[in-house]
Amino acid sequence: MNAPKYFRLVWCNTGDLIEPRYRHTASVLADGKVLVAGGYDGMRYLKSAELYDPPTGIWTITGMMNTQRQVYTASVLINGKVLVAGGNNAYGYLHTAELYDPLTGIWILTDNMQNARDAHTATVLTNGKVLITGGYSNVYLDSAELYDPSTETWANTSNMNSGRGYHTASVLRDGRVLVAGGSTDGNENSAELYDPLTETWTYTGNMTIARQRHTASVLANGKVLVTGGIGGENSAELYDSATGKWRVINNMKDERFDHTASVLANGRVLITGGYSSSALNSAELYDSSTESWIITENMNHMRNDHTASILINGKILVAGGYDDHTAINSTELYQSS
Repeated sequence: MNAPKYFRLVWCNTGDLIEPRYRHTASVLADGKVLVAGGYDGMRYLKSAELYDPPTGIWTITGMMNTQRQVYTASVLINGKVLVAGGNNAYGYLHTAELYDPLTGIWILTDNMQNARDAHTATVLTNGKVLITGGYSNVYLDSAELYDPSTETWANTSNMNSGRGYHTASVLRDGRVLVAGGSTDGNENSAELYDPLTETWTYTGNMTIARQRHTASVLANGKVLVTGGIGGENSAELYDSATGKWRVINNMKDERFDHTASVLANGRVLITGGYSSSALNSAELYDSSTESWIITENMNHMRNDHTASILINGKILVAGGYDDHTAINSTELYQSS
């Protein structure tokens, strides 16, 4: 395996979140602002939400969600609204869903999901519908359902072949969805494909390493890069949809899970933070042209269970997280030098 190269990045602090939080979501809106909502502050489940304005670097309060929630999903719909679904709070697992309207700054309840769940995935399909898969609600779920923004209703679709939570879901170039790994009371290496045209699931090749709480990124060449996770340590592998097979590639420098992965405009993938034996401030870049890792400048603050958002200006906004001691409100921006 090739030794990691080094590449300088520039991290700069930007405005602090109004409330410290982790296990939240972050959504880039049509106007370029970033909506952060929910999560946990170490003592309370949150329903507060705030907006980041890239030109000023300032966060402002926006409308509160109707329900406190963490470990949930947020999806930007083709109509510009944001759909949040599921999660958990002090009262248990949630089947509620709600919509945020950027024009009014108000959340409204929408149709409930068929199943309560957290640790699931939400994927916006090419037809505009949102596919929810798996998750946990006292057992790991194999169920899947579709949200239709035009009717604001949920409908069941075919069950996955395997129940799983803390997995990943990626839209391939042909519109199919690749679901990989996760937990089934142990780390899972199976992967399966959802076809929106037939609403059916089929197994594809198993990952080489069983893992959960990893990341999956669709590269410019159409392959899917999976990194880290519990069980995956610092390993990485590529999925080729043309063959349905996985291939091990060079390891990352650091073992990590609960990290983030962002595909940059230049095609590289930026990995930030996460957890190993402690929270991490390290970052590294994957170069798909050489299939090698580049060591980068550390973030200013260690964090896991944070978010990373690709801004319209190409910068990456990293927000919140947990630093081994407490929820944090720090945010920072990345831009290559």
